[in-house]
Amino acid sequence: MKYKLVIGWLYPELMSTYGDRGNIIALQKRCEWRKIETETKHFDVGFDYKELATCDLLFMGGAQDRQQKIVSDDLKKDKSNALKQLIEKEIPGLFICGAYQFLGKYYKEADGTIIEGLGILDVYTVNPGINKKRLIGDVIAKLSIPNYQFSEKSIVGFENHGGRTYLGKN
Repeated sequence: MKYKLVIGWLYPELMSTYGDRGNIIALQKRCEWRKIETETKHFDVGFDYKELATCDLLFMGGAQDRQQKIVSDDLKKDKSNALKQLIEKEIPGLFICGAYQFLGKYYKEADGTIIEGLGILDVYTVNPGINKKRLIGDVIAKLSIPNYQFSEKSIVGFENHGGRTYLGKN
């Protein structure tokens, strides 16, 4: 049986400051090893949100504050509800850095400017400014997904982040 994975890459021109193309390459290579064909669709500013429904996996990388503001404005136009619905329907996603911040309520820049998020997760992120140390280093997380073939696996990543993300009550 031949499988195909359609990856929806959100804002590759704006949200890919930190080499996020490498994440796409890694996903494609891992699929290739497993004989899974991949197609990567690029969704930049002004894309038709209906196209998101054709994706099996969503991906968005990180960026500076200016690019995040542009993306936030574009998402607010007509895409935020479509993206929320896909995530709530359990379409998997890999959201890195600033993209992860969009899943929360807001991101507060060092100057106090608020960039609104999608509010899917009860989190918010604050940039404490240049006087605080960046969080840089390897990250290992243990996943526990009920009723999933690989119920306990570890994922490994690398963190280089200035903001601090805080959990809400939920």
